[in-house]
Amino acid sequence: MSAGTPIPASLPPTDLPGLDPAWSHLVEAVDAHGVLRTWHVLYTQAPGDPEPVGTLLCVHGNPTWSYLWRHVLAAPPPGWRVLAVDQLEMGYSERTGVDRRLGDRVADLGKLTDALELTGPVVTVAHDWGGPVALGWALAHREQLAGVVLTNTAVHQPDGAAAPRLIELARTPALLTTVCERTPTFVRGATVLSRVRGDRAVRDAYAAPYPSAAHRRGVAAFVRDIPLEADHPTAPVLDGIADGLDALADVPALLLWGGADPVFGDRYLHDLEARLPHAQVHRDGRANHLTPEDLEVAAHVRTFVATTRRSADASSDDGRSGDAGDADDAARSARVPVWARLDDPTIAERPAIVELPSRADASGPGAEATGAPRVLTFGALARRVRAVAAGLADLGVAPGDRVALVVPPGRDLATALYACWRIGAVVVLVDAGLGPRGMTSALRSAAPDHLIGIRRALAGALALRWPGRRIAAGPVPRALATAAQVAADLDGLAERGEALLASAGDAALPPAPQADDDAAVAFTSGSTGPAKGVAYRHRQLEAQRDALVATYDVGEDDRLVAAFAPFALYGPAMGVTSAVPDMDVTAPSTLTAAALADAVAAVDATLVFASPAALVNVRATAQDVPPRHRTALAGVRLLLSAGAPVPSELLRELTELMPVAEPHTPYGMTEALPVADISLAGIEAAGEGDGVCVGAPLTGVEVAVAPLDASGVAAAVPTDELDVVGELCVRAAHVKDRYDRLWATEVASATPAGWHRTGDVGHLDAQGRVWVEGRLVHVIVTADGVVTPVGIERRVERLSDASTGTRVRLAAAVGVGPTGTQHVVVVVQSDPPARRAGLAPRALTDAVRSAVDVPVAAVLTVPRIPVDIRHNSKIDRTAVAAWASAVLAGERAAAP
Repeated sequence: MSAGTPIPASLPPTDLPGLDPAWSHLVEAVDAHGVLRTWHVLYTQAPGDPEPVGTLLCVHGNPTWSYLWRHVLAAPPPGWRVLAVDQLEMGYSERTGVDRRLGDRVADLGKLTDALELTGPVVTVAHDWGGPVALGWALAHREQLAGVVLTNTAVHQPDGAAAPRLIELARTPALLTTVCERTPTFVRGATVLSRVRGDRAVRDAYAAPYPSAAHRRGVAAFVRDIPLEADHPTAPVLDGIADGLDALADVPALLLWGGADPVFGDRYLHDLEARLPHAQVHRDGRANHLTPEDLEVAAHVRTFVATTRRSADASSDDGRSGDAGDADDAARSARVPVWARLDDPTIAERPAIVELPSRADASGPGAEATGAPRVLTFGALARRVRAVAAGLADLGVAPGDRVALVVPPGRDLATALYACWRIGAVVVLVDAGLGPRGMTSALRSAAPDHLIGIRRALAGALALRWPGRRIAAGPVPRALATAAQVAADLDGLAERGEALLASAGDAALPPAPQADDDAAVAFTSGSTGPAKGVAYRHRQLEAQRDALVATYDVGEDDRLVAAFAPFALYGPAMGVTSAVPDMDVTAPSTLTAAALADAVAAVDATLVFASPAALVNVRATAQDVPPRHRTALAGVRLLLSAGAPVPSELLRELTELMPVAEPHTPYGMTEALPVADISLAGIEAAGEGDGVCVGAPLTGVEVAVAPLDASGVAAAVPTDELDVVGELCVRAAHVKDRYDRLWATEVASATPAGWHRTGDVGHLDAQGRVWVEGRLVHVIVTADGVVTPVGIERRVERLSDASTGTRVRLAAAVGVGPTGTQHVVVVVQSDPPARRAGLAPRALTDAVRSAVDVPVAAVLTVPRIPVDIRHNSKIDRTAVAAWASAVLAGERAAAP
């Protein structure tokens, strides 16, 4: 490498946004070659400050500088200092005129921390190519190291994967000098890969240390030093750091990741997960390469430091008494796996799965579907599950592997699900109702090793580059199978597995998973933000099954019709016949009364589960039910509906179709189902209130309330005090294990330890019943205090304007304006629907204001209020609030 022009170190301008000039210091230290150099560092400890608890050592990458860490410097963990360095040749540190390689940079950093007499504990925080530099320092200073935080970085090019295209382009000899040194293209391009691209002052601050080609020489040298080739001089150094990470196995680690990064994509995250398997992971699919600008890194680092210290303090005491530990061990030894009922010989001849023919080609009211139902007995299902399990194991699906199931309810889904569980694979369940974009985000987050899908799913996997080796469920055209690189199909795996079982018996199957092994990652509906992966262990799924059986007294004589696909998965686990009615499972409101009646008649159902939106359409199409099917409907003993508040009027009207059915509305969520339960009689006995009464907590379930303060923030510690409004917190054996790759979300939701914060707001009444008043993120904070939305909405939805013939079908109460001075606005979906969105008629406005007990600033009408995909019932109040704010500000009143 040739020599460049030396440039002395300097202090940055004093007017850079977010940068306190008092943090800037020039420090002298010898470099890797023993030459005295001057560094620019940002340092939060001032003379006279007390000795810090520890130090955050923050290392930037290329082409950024210590400015990257200004938010961490502004809000460090209590008692901690922050040291953010500008690497030599970068930022405002000295341009030595000597190009530096990775090994030099690691040694340089060590010399600097020696000169500063840095002692432990130290937590390194690094981004981009600062990651290998900080890890190299960490390996050399293990005795000082208390933790490692990495954001979008890499230490190894995964085998078989191409290098990032942007890096390859920047490393092209014809472009490197021009893009990285002669022009500010590379420097300016870095800020494009984050949300700060719209903030000119911040973008200029990132570029400020690099005004000329001479100042950018180090940027080009950094790019040139990336070891894309095996014989690159830096390759052995980087390999040594990568191979040395085993030495950090007992060091707390956190990976903060932007899933939209085109430079260090998810394959680098997974490589680091494999090298640091104990690391906590928080991945945000919306965040880009410049992670500290797109994620709340400062807040996450504070939480990491706090939880790491708590874990260290608790390491000598696991909090379990001897008796409690013995009880847990006894419970584990007595467990009944989720697949156990499949092997019960007493029900072998009983139908397990009944697949109904489609009405797609029928027409006219009450039209019949053609063909006979397909019936799979428990015995046949058990044999097929064992055979497919053996086939999957032979294909290389190993215990702990993740397998995404993109298959509609039926025999193939049941087979794949229980086969995966039998061999210890972790199933990934993604609702097709999320749509292509939502499914892609969820699957990339879960990162399955394998994907079992129907033809349409395999086409989506090919087009949208879903991760995982592909396995077909059902027939697939040869061209698609070739293009999607389909490795096998379920029928072929069953044949292969049968042969293996015939020759090797149980040896063809791996040992059954243990109670504490991971079992599933199920995604939420995404009704209040991106869908979240919820991880369950086998023992939690078993507890969930047992809770459902006990709560609803499910017995051998019961048969289930599940118009909500996830619920259908539990039929075989409970040992009951199950069927899914002919409907679009991604759109619950497509369920008709005739389709429901067909399914009930096909299995003589005693149990029906459907979402509120599905039941609304069942009521609307009740006249289409053939007389002979009404007899079958009269055999339903229990009607369950959950996912959103269910009006008692709707449940009452449905008893005309199912006259002996007792309507119940269980309360729960993807993270914990069921939590509470209430019958129609219980709803009517509870009467009106501020919210919806969802009944008493089930046996074995604790519910407490974290009170809200005047600003709408929930307290850290929940209480069982009655009539206190706050965030509902749940504790039970069947509550989820954790959020998947969402460490910060999990930490926030699991406070205090053992509890799950539901995100719902409500209270406990004098009878110990739970009332739900809305979502925490939808609480309206007015100048007079906190207002919750559900009570308002329920009162408005009971309105009927006799003079205009308008009936309120759905209402959304939202806050408009700054938090603390918000005004309540009610948005109404009427029946018949409004032709266009805008201000409500005066009569409706007056009726709404008279019906509620809080001031209402405005009433608006819309043709349709947006609801969630899974249930078609949960209101997207965030979208409604944004729309209402725009309308009241005078913008065009398009629909929300």
